[in-house]
Amino acid sequence: MSDAVSIIGLVLTALGALFFLAGTVGMVRFPDALTRLHALAKADNLGLGFVVVGLAVQAGSAAVALKLLIVWGLALVAGATSAFLIADVVRRGGRSDG
Repeated sequence: MSDAVSIIGLVLTALGALFFLAGTVGMVRFPDALTRLHALAKADNLGLGFVVVGLAVQAGSAAVALKLLIVWGLALVAGATSAFLIADVVRRGGRSDG
């Protein structure tokens, strides 16, 4: 594997880690459940995407890269489903102040 591919993979993975950090900061700093949920869902999905693409670039085979992309897709579906369920509870009158 070339050094350029390794550097690209490392940069994408580090960028994903920064998005995870941004989601964590949003989770701590935002005032209510819906804004926290928005920050966490958006930043984590994008962060996981960058990490998966960074790892897929460094993967030795197309099969490993495809497995990583499938895991990312399943995480996107699970994240969207859980975000919807949490938002629905808040909308129906659950606690929204953390």
